[in-house]
Amino acid sequence: MAMPLRQTIRVGTYLLEQKLRKREKFPLIVELEPLYACNLACEGCGKIQHPAGVLKQRMPVAQAVGAVLESGAPMVSIAGGEPLMHPQIDEIVRQLVAKRKYVFLCTNAMLLRKKIEKFTPSPYFAFAVHIDGLRERHDESVAKEGVFDEAVAAIKEAKRRGFRVTTNSTFFNTDTPQTIIEVLNYLNDDLQVDEMMISPAYAYEKAPDQEHFLGVEQTRELFKKAFAGGNRRRWRLNHSPLFLDFLEGKADFPCTAWAIPNYSLFGWQRPCYLMSDGYVPTYRELIEETDWSKYGRGKDPRCANCMAHCGYEPTAVLATMGSLKESLRAVRETVGGGNRDKSA
Repeated sequence: MAMPLRQTIRVGTYLLEQKLRKREKFPLIVELEPLYACNLACEGCGKIQHPAGVLKQRMPVAQAVGAVLESGAPMVSIAGGEPLMHPQIDEIVRQLVAKRKYVFLCTNAMLLRKKIEKFTPSPYFAFAVHIDGLRERHDESVAKEGVFDEAVAAIKEAKRRGFRVTTNSTFFNTDTPQTIIEVLNYLNDDLQVDEMMISPAYAYEKAPDQEHFLGVEQTRELFKKAFAGGNRRRWRLNHSPLFLDFLEGKADFPCTAWAIPNYSLFGWQRPCYLMSDGYVPTYRELIEETDWSKYGRGKDPRCANCMAHCGYEPTAVLATMGSLKESLRAVRETVGGGNRDKSA
């Protein structure tokens, strides 16, 4: 996988353990949402559509850490809402890092420079800043001017202090191959972030803007053109080679949403963080009492245009682990792409 070598070895070992134990379903990364409140109102997100009483809630530290440990996942993506609004977010991160979990704190970066003193650089921790385009495009997507400039300043400050910084970019049908190339070139070459994650926008049912989500064929055409000319190999993308193949239509996979489960204020969410078919209190109930065969493209109409990483990246990772050829390819791209972890 295109991630630091230390993390690649850890995740690879974990996957091998699951195979040896003959576990059919297991978590690769937990999507942890310790709050829904946010300081922005992005048009492609529906989290802040919850009632005011829910938006005021903050998940206790013990509950957040306990859920991750219950699942056994080696990686955690802390999202929301805006996690830096949680008064004890630094303690949640500290405890998870102490358990040697790889933690990605997803943020719009508006509070990052104010809160950065609360965190300590670690090979197990990274800030994941959301960047959806260059200045005008990004500020339009978050419905507020100045957000792009603040995010860039925060990324530079975090890098200066020795933190790993990754980015997450969502692309809509208003994007073109050129707008994707421009923002990824900027993140990769100018800001020199450690890794970048990309995702086609999924028609999240509570999102205010329902007009600009991508269809499957649109997604494939968009990424096929954006990846041309050697860009895919040159960019430090935090994805497996097979998932990138999937995005541009060179491969197709079934959904494995169970591998990136979501835990929020309401509990474990069925089937994934993008769809809500109810909640259960324990990870075991989520895995054992959810009919996973009902979900995915061709099975549930809501999944028809979904190519999101939460459903399909795990499938690509498992396919990689099941093939010597693809495993060697992933290793070559990890090392050749400049993602070698110097601390390993």
